[in-house]
Amino acid sequence: MAARRGRRRTCETGEPMEAESGDSGSQGGAQVYLPGRGPPLREGEELVMDEEAYVLYHRAQTGAPCLSFDIVRDHLGDNRTELPLSLYLCAGTQAESAQSNRLMMLRMHNLHGTKPPPSEGSDEEEDEEDEEDEEDRKPQLELAMVPHYGGINRVRVSWLGEEPVAGVWSEKGQVEVFALRRLLQVVDDPQAMATFLRDEQARVKPIFAFAGHMGEGFALDWSSRVPGRLLTGDCQKNIHLWTPTDGGSWHVDQRPFVGHTRSVEDLQWSPTEDTVFASCSADTSIRIWDIRAAPSKACMLTTATAHDGDVNVISWSRREPFLLSGGDDGALKIWDLRQFKSGSPVATFKQHVAPVTSVEWHPQDSGVFAASGADNQITQWDLAVERDPEAGDAETDPALADLPQQLLFVHQGETDLKELHWHPQCPGVLVSTALSGFTVFRTISV
Repeated sequence: MAARRGRRRTCETGEPMEAESGDSGSQGGAQVYLPGRGPPLREGEELVMDEEAYVLYHRAQTGAPCLSFDIVRDHLGDNRTELPLSLYLCAGTQAESAQSNRLMMLRMHNLHGTKPPPSEGSDEEEDEEDEEDEEDRKPQLELAMVPHYGGINRVRVSWLGEEPVAGVWSEKGQVEVFALRRLLQVVDDPQAMATFLRDEQARVKPIFAFAGHMGEGFALDWSSRVPGRLLTGDCQKNIHLWTPTDGGSWHVDQRPFVGHTRSVEDLQWSPTEDTVFASCSADTSIRIWDIRAAPSKACMLTTATAHDGDVNVISWSRREPFLLSGGDDGALKIWDLRQFKSGSPVATFKQHVAPVTSVEWHPQDSGVFAASGADNQITQWDLAVERDPEAGDAETDPALADLPQQLLFVHQGETDLKELHWHPQCPGVLVSTALSGFTVFRTISV
């Protein structure tokens, strides 16, 4: 929404932010468009993306839409800012028929930055060079798919030593673990891809499956501290702990963690303690657990009414003792775990006008987070930003006067947003999935 203080403040959003009108009587031509605030678009008005608000912006389609995905950490290095970028995603489809679904590995590469506008007075020779340059700058997508019976509700990737694996929650009521090494190999190698498609694709099966949940679910999280340790939660209110065993398998504790009274929507392991995790539920609560206790007694802290409605998603900061939550009420709340017993968040932000579908803290910047909503907005926030009284935002544009001062940027243009993730190795790069496909972007604000 706005760049940080000291940088250019932007009121443009991603796919589109400004409303342009052909009506010569309209004031000032282009105007800021804010979802849920101000009048709706009039006849003859359209939303136009401001490319200057982006460092990077790309979209990709995969056929059937993906409800969930995860970014696969790669060996290309950390803190990558040099363009063009390459990245790897693991995703699962929600196709119209159960047998049409796929688990996919995507390699997106040759991702260049947004192109600066052409300078005035450019000649024909420069135009030809631009066309050649345009061809070189085309983004590339390699895709390796394996059959999966049933729509995929959630995908989470982890590395077990040198072996990448994906935990997959599906609508058929099973949680499966797939090995990803071969899929990563083939998206990098055209010859290996040909062999895979011819001889291997149809035979790929999970390396482990658990059908003890007795129904479908969405909640899934790998421990970042204990390789292979996994939590899965279902729509029947149960949470199960998976412990890796010798030989590349898992022992799943049949005794569920007891506490929630409705569907478990999301799970997050503590980034600092091996045995502690958080959960949120459609029962409006957020709970903190310790697996050292018996499952029936493991719930240590509870905020019973964390949101006015379902609590859909949580994210545990890797740098501060903060938990971020998003609910059906459209609110984003920050909980200080040192004060969790109080039952009150330390901050509440309201910009989304529909249920929040995904939240995530920035992996490097402790005060920055992003959220997506069913209102087709992705918002970026920075807790460290304070409105500069000398900037005069409210005077220049009254529409901005009542916006939360920590709101950095509003990205639009997607349809039915489901999930977003910051790239852990490419600072500021966000990836989202929606009914309209994948989007990879970096704004000038983060």
